[in-house]
Order: sequence, then structure tokens, then C-alpha cells
Amino acid sequence: MPGPALPYGKKNPFPLKKTKSAYRIGQTLYERWTSRGANVCLAVLNMKNKPICIKAVLFDFDGTLTQPGALDFGVIRAAIDCPKNRPILEFIKTLETKQQQEDALAVLEHFEAEAASKSKPNPGAEELIRYLRATGVPIGIITRNSLQSVKQALNNFQHTGLEDFELVVTRDDPVAPKPNPEGILLAARKFGVDAAHLLVVGDFIYDIQAGNGAGAVTVLLHNPVGTPSPDCKSDYTIFRLEELKRIVRLARPLPSGKLPNDLLAEFIEIFLFDDPSVLIHPGIGEDTAAINVEKEEVLVLKSDPITFTTDSIGHYAVLINANDIATSGATPRWFLTTLLFPCNVTALEIRQVMHELKTACQQWGISLCGGHTEITDAVTRPVVTGMLVGTVSKTNLIEKRNIKTGDRVLLTKSVAVEGTAIIAGEMGDRLRGLGLKDGEIDRCRAFRSKIGIIDEAQIAGRSPGVSAMHDVTEGGLATALEELSISGRHKIRINMDNIPIYPETEKICQMLDIEPLGLIGSGSLLICCREKISKKLMAGIIKAGIDVACIGEVMEKGAGIEAVSRGKPAKWPKFEVDEIARLFSLEKARPYAVKL
Repeated sequence: MPGPALPYGKKNPFPLKKTKSAYRIGQTLYERWTSRGANVCLAVLNMKNKPICIKAVLFDFDGTLTQPGALDFGVIRAAIDCPKNRPILEFIKTLETKQQQEDALAVLEHFEAEAASKSKPNPGAEELIRYLRATGVPIGIITRNSLQSVKQALNNFQHTGLEDFELVVTRDDPVAPKPNPEGILLAARKFGVDAAHLLVVGDFIYDIQAGNGAGAVTVLLHNPVGTPSPDCKSDYTIFRLEELKRIVRLARPLPSGKLPNDLLAEFIEIFLFDDPSVLIHPGIGEDTAAINVEKEEVLVLKSDPITFTTDSIGHYAVLINANDIATSGATPRWFLTTLLFPCNVTALEIRQVMHELKTACQQWGISLCGGHTEITDAVTRPVVTGMLVGTVSKTNLIEKRNIKTGDRVLLTKSVAVEGTAIIAGEMGDRLRGLGLKDGEIDRCRAFRSKIGIIDEAQIAGRSPGVSAMHDVTEGGLATALEELSISGRHKIRINMDNIPIYPETEKICQMLDIEPLGLIGSGSLLICCREKISKKLMAGIIKAGIDVACIGEVMEKGAGIEAVSRGKPAKWPKFEVDEIARLFSLEKARPYAVKL
């Protein structure tokens, strides 16, 4: 929860509490990976903050590409007097003389050679290797075994040889063996990819520890033999090698063009299509939507792109459009969206955006009716454009021309709610560098749950005496009030001392030297209402758990803002561009476009 909103410009008497945050936070989910002509496979995904992008795959060998059990480590330990549960290679290095080390290695190599001659490919291993090579994914091997034993074991594969792998890292190479991440990092350098784009697959805790230590994406193969250690924290868990195809397919960069039909069909399935007024739903080959509107009196339409943020962009796309619909007193009903993604986006990233769209639509009872998804070099980051249709009766339609002199001006929540969430989501590292704690950043990111104004708009819409509503968006409260004055054709007087600001917002703005009154502010609703109903309306909004303050009143006909502070006239700020656009430009972050 955010701290209590403070009058604009006041110091925060409520210091923010310090909280700890985990380095890796994840919730285990079960997902069914399906594809045409394939059996249903089960994979366990420990969700990361953002979808992954895979550019190369690195396999463990024994127990991963080969069937487990060929090497009996208990017998090997007994043969060289290695204590139980002590890593064999590390034990050999502790032997006192070079001769003892050589003798122990000779014993180990004897057992490895014997096991290699009897080893067999793990089910699905060769088919998976063929698939990865056909799709152009570089693959390699990393093992604690010798190179000779790997070569010998590959002789038992029918269609796979050493030449099928771009690289093989063994204990013969001058790097520390797993669980040390040195070998993973070496492989990443040889592949020419960042370790974060490397998929490390193995069946043992050492594989996962090495991958995690290098910052790679890790997959634990849960073989039928043995139980994984509870400390084995992988990003994915699979039970058959064939399941890896699905992970790679979703995490590989996609070429430009339309989203492949099989992926589109799968992603569309997450939406609920239970609105009887929608006659034609989204689907493969459906280029239009059809809606039965015979029972409706007034349709309210709205379109807006989301370009300021990539964090929760689908969530924003629905709510930013729904907010505008709600200000007219209408109920948001039908949503169309165009999703544009840059080249090399992954299917996981696209699915994440669609999941956000589904969640937001479901939360507010909105039906997704159709749209378009495309990968294109026309954009450098995701852009989501939404078009939303709402319905309202003629008698309940709220128009700004109904504003009258003497109306009170109310503001819900606080200034710069959306801007606070975007900055925390896009510039977390920068804020940490300035001294903001992880717990504070998380609370600011959580403000995105507050960017909807539908609840308070519906309360106001049911209240006789409400003359206008206007949501605060680009340009912040300063610009929103100017717009309200122009569209309502009346001057507005604002008491700046009554403008609320959350302490988290004030702290971020002070750190980054930006002005909260000019910071994008979806989540805050301006309401104009007759004076006699203002207190009752505020009480109803507060009863619903939403903060609200009276910040001014409507004056005579005209246009413009008259500001007062501490009983004296004050200058009302103007912003040519939103403060968030100016901030990103100054910080030399991504080239954010302005939302039109």
C-alpha cells in the first residue's frame, strides 16, 4: 500500500519502512505446452521478472543427453577411497602427490570408458538435437567428464556425432568444472552471446548451480531415476527432453511478419468469449469483429496507444482506454487492439502481453473482440494500440459542457500515480543507485494496480449533480486541468495546498528532479460536481476505499487556471512535454515516444 497522500509540496512525516527483497523471486506454475500433432507435455516454470530470449543451448551430457545410471559414482568413490557425497574431481585434487592424483584419474577414466561404451541416448535426445540444428540454434555440451568419454558415448548415437555441436567443454579444458560457472561463461563467449541468452540443460544440481551462477536460463531434466535436490532452483523443470522444443520455440527471436498461426491460436485460447453481444470473436482467418448493439442507446468510442512503457503494457492498454470511456459515464464493453513488436521479439514476450490484456479485460468485464499482431522493423520496442467501445443511456451521458460556475473540483487518489509506477518499473537500477530501497521500488511498481478510475467514475456517474469527469494522463494534473477548463469553457481556481501527493511519488520526483504536477497521472480522476452534493459524493468515494480531495472550484466562463497557495496567488505550471518524456531523454534511456 502507498503511504498516505500528502498536500502538494509538504514534507513527508511518514518515513517509508525498509523491506528486504529476494534476489530471485518466482512462483511455481504448471503450464501445459501443446502443439498440433504432439502429445500434451508438462513443464514447470519458475517465472522470472521478464520473458526470456534464447540464442544458444548448452547441454550436460551424462544423464541428460544419455540415459542416467551408466556411471555408478558410489563404486568409483569406493575404488579411489573418496568419502561419500564428496565431489570426485575435487577430491582427486586434494590428494597429496601427483602420482596419487594420476592413479585416481586413471581409475576414473577406466570407469568412464566402460560406462561410455554401454551408454545409450536419452529418449528424444537425437530428435531434439536435429530440431535445434534445423532451427539454427547453436548447441554445445558441458560436462565434468573427459572429452574422450564423450566421443566414445556418441558412438552409440545413430544420428548424432561430435560435429553436431558447436562446442564441447570438458574437464580437459582449462576451466573449473561445474558447479563453478566458469565453463558456462566460456561457452557463452565462444557462442558470442550474453550468458542471459544461454539455455543450460542438465539433470543434476551442479548443472543448475553453474547455470544460475553464470546468469543463464536453467532447465532441470527430471529423469525417472532419482529425486532432484530441494536446493535445485531452476527456471524450468521438464520431464522429457521433447518438452524443451516448446521452451525454445517460445523463447527464440521471431522473424518479421505476422505471428505464426499456431502460436496466435494458442494465445487467443486464454481469453473468455462469453459475451452474447459479440457475434464474431477473434480467431485465425477472422479479420473483423461483429457486435449486436440493438439494445444500446449511446456508443462511446476511444482509442489510445501505449508507448511510454513496456512494463505491463497490456494492462495499461486496457485501463488507459477504459478510464476515458468511464469519464463519460459509460461502461467499457468491447476492446480491439493492435500489437506491434520489434524484430527478434520472442513468443514468450508476446504471450506475456496477451496475458496482461486478458487479465485486465477480465477484471473489468471487457470483451476482447479482435485486433492484429505483427512483428515489424517499424518499431524498436512494443507498441500496443487499443480501441474501446462503451455504452451508456442518453440520460446518463456526462458531457463537460454541463460545467457551471460554483462547481467543486475533486481529485481522486494522488498526482502522478501512473508516472510513479512507470519510473519504478523502467528505472529500478537508477533508483537503487540514488538510494531507493527495493521495498520502496516494489511499492511504487504496485501503483500500476491503481491506474484504473472506473470504480470512482461509476460512483460519480450515479450521482445527480456531477457535471464533468476528466482523467489525468500525459502532462499530469497541470495539463489535465487546463484541458478540463478549455473543454468545459470555464476558468478553474485551484488551491495548490490541497493537491495530494503520495510520499513515494514525492521521493522519486525529488531524487530525479522532476515535477509531479507534470508527470503522467492515469489513476487520478478529476470530477466537477455541484457544491451541494460534493461532500456526499466524496464520502461515497472514500467509503469505496478510494482517496479523494477537493482541490478547487469552477469560476466564470472562459479558460485557464487560477492557482492559490497559502492564500496568495501562485503560478500554475505548464509543460510542453510530459516530465517522464523529459526524464527519459535526460537519462538517455530508450528513445521513448510521446503518447498521442
